[in-house]
Amino acid sequence: MTTEDKIHLEDMMPALQGVIPTIVATASADHTPNVTYISQVYFVDADHVALSYQFFNKTIRNVRENPMLTAIVTCPVHYDLYRFILRYEESQTDGEIFDAMEIQLEALATAQNKEGIFKLKAADIYEVVSIEKI
Repeated sequence: MTTEDKIHLEDMMPALQGVIPTIVATASADHTPNVTYISQVYFVDADHVALSYQFFNKTIRNVRENPMLTAIVTCPVHYDLYRFILRYEESQTDGEIFDAMEIQLEALATAQNKEGIFKLKAADIYEVVSIEKI
């Protein structure tokens, strides 16, 4: 991929709005895989995203043992799929990113008539290692 072909997070904002759930895959320290859906991949900056930590304990346990994660993100406008390779950095349970994600999650829940079901435990911050259109 040339520099001109590089996919930038800033160009993917529709895919980072939580309209279509994201598939995430992790592996434990002994390489046991786990695949699940999450509600939200949130734009933090040009090199980072935050994932909503709600109720996926096995995924969180795996990421703490092995900080790499693969996410398949879908653009709701053109239905393009993107594979993100992410490296876990930290969890935030308050602050600007957490608050913004909590508001967005509440809006998603309201739109789906699921108020009170989506509870944000933390905003998990990940470095974006790579993005590939698939």
